[in-house]
Formats: sequence, C-alpha cells, structure tokens
Amino acid sequence: MCWLLGLSRSGVNVPGVRMVDASEGLLGIEWIEGSSVKRLLPSGAEDSEEGVDGVSAEDQNPLDAFQLSVDALMGLIGVEIAKMHLADIVHGDLTTSNMMLRRPSSPDSTPELVLIDFGLSYHSTLVEDKAVDLYVLERAFASTHPDSEPMFASVLEAYGKKMGKEWTALRRRLDDVRLRGRKRSMVG
Repeated sequence: MCWLLGLSRSGVNVPGVRMVDASEGLLGIEWIEGSSVKRLLPSGAEDSEEGVDGVSAEDQNPLDAFQLSVDALMGLIGVEIAKMHLADIVHGDLTTSNMMLRRPSSPDSTPELVLIDFGLSYHSTLVEDKAVDLYVLERAFASTHPDSEPMFASVLEAYGKKMGKEWTALRRRLDDVRLRGRKRSMVG
C-alpha cells in the first residue's frame, strides 16, 4: 500500500487506495475502468476471437475505442515507467498485463496509462535494478506481442526523454543486462 500512496504523490498513475483495514489485512483499491494493455496490442488478447468489449477482433483495432495510436500508447508507457523510476520504485513485474489504459472520463479528456500490481515492487536508487525492470518488460513484449521491437523502442524513447540525464547511465546498464540475459539463455 505504501508504494501506491508514494507513487500517487509523485504523480505516477496508480490505482487509488479506497479503504484500509490493517486489523483484517484488507486493502481496497480503485477499479480501473478500461482495458489491460496486453488486450489492446496485437496477439495480446486472452480470447483473440472475442476481441475487446465483446467486439470481434477482426472488426476492430482495440485502441480505436481510446482514440489512441500504438505509438502514443508506447509513449504513455515510457513516461509512466520513468515517473516510477524517478520516484526510486522498481516494479519487479513489468508486463503489459500489469498496465491498464483508463477510459477517458469525459469526451475532452485523454486516456491514462495506470500501472498496477506492485506485489513485487521495492525501493531502489540503483541503476542496475531499474535496468533489470526495463529488461523484464522488453522480454514480456517479445514473448507476448509479435514484432514488438519498434513498440519497445518507442517505450524507451519516451522513457529516456522523461528520465533526462539519468537515461545515459540507464541505457548503458540496460545494454549490459541484455548481454547477460543472452549469455544465460545460450548457456542454459
């Protein structure tokens, strides 16, 4: 719960805390009206025949309902992750299933990307931890969404802009983490 409150205060879009009962171990959080990013991207829908909101996948681009392009969505993802990392929180399980696109509350408002599921998150100022967070997301993109390299490149572009001067060291460390990941997969 403390991550949600701290991140919200830092301007990161996370579910709002609605109720806490410490004696019973209960936490009530906001319902996000929208869809998981996994369902909005190609090959991400749990039921590809149904599509989103009961409309067949062949008849719609799920992002049309949000009036958002894939590139714009990738930009939202990059910015939210950067805001989280600037607050020195590492998610620990960044996947497109742990991101929701909130429907606009009025016709003149824009959709918001909301990060969810902070069960594995922790506080860290280490460049290594943030780079591993990004690598986990990159692997999630590759395993869930075909031909996702350009999408993830857009995420990193937006992330880098938001991170500012911290991005140089993070980019280098991400490259190191990628190399270690490749070596591990080759060795077994």
